[in-house]
Amino acid sequence: MNLLETIILAVIEGITEYLPVSSTGHMIIASSFMRIATDDFTKLFTIVIQLGAILSVVVLYWKRFFQSVDFYFKLLVAFIPAVVLGLLLNDFIDSLLESPVTVAISLIIGGFILLKVDDWFKENEVYDAENPTAHTEISYMTALKIGFFQCLAMIPGTSRSGASIVGGMTQKINRKTAAEFSFFLAVPTMFGATAYKIYKYYKAGFVLSSDQINYLIIGNIIAFVVALIAIKSFIDYLSKKGFKIFGYYRIVLGIALLVIHFFIYKLTI
Repeated sequence: MNLLETIILAVIEGITEYLPVSSTGHMIIASSFMRIATDDFTKLFTIVIQLGAILSVVVLYWKRFFQSVDFYFKLLVAFIPAVVLGLLLNDFIDSLLESPVTVAISLIIGGFILLKVDDWFKENEVYDAENPTAHTEISYMTALKIGFFQCLAMIPGTSRSGASIVGGMTQKINRKTAAEFSFFLAVPTMFGATAYKIYKYYKAGFVLSSDQINYLIIGNIIAFVVALIAIKSFIDYLSKKGFKIFGYYRIVLGIALLVIHFFIYKLTI
């Protein structure tokens, strides 16, 4: 991996982290097209760089992070499933990070779900004057269920934000509330994933070179700046328009990837 590749991947991460299109999937696709080796550092980079984009949530919503102790406990409850399943399935998840085909299939399946999700849960967007918090209140049980939905994103191409937003909507939460909770939940999730990934990297006997450290720093800074712009745009669009455009995008991209992999790429190797 070189500096230019680092910048490209960081921009992709910043744009896609909060969109329901899978940032990890897009980085795997980009890495495959740029012929970046799927070595241990590349896998580490794919995870760690997401921390920079996630920190944009802390900056944009910093007041919400100091709203109540109850808020932190709900995030903790939602975070628990990712901790347990992440530890149990770490090696399996690592193997999936090498597969553009897995990404393509996940993109297509998730795309069809996004095409229908607005229709499935359209009552969530209806304001209830008699119970104005009906579609904005997140209970502990709702938080836990969202946490389990988030774990679906351990399959590359699924989208962490997409899975957790849809999970919230299944619990009668409106799109905006579900999206914001998904963003908040990303903070402990990615801090945990980053810390564990770095620990595993060093435990395996690898040591980061000065260039690799610089790539991680530069990548996180770029992802942070780009995500600051992307997150607000996404919330505004999602509140007004819904998920359909992201569903179509996922399906087209997934099909294109399968075509390239099985009919073009195979002919050139």
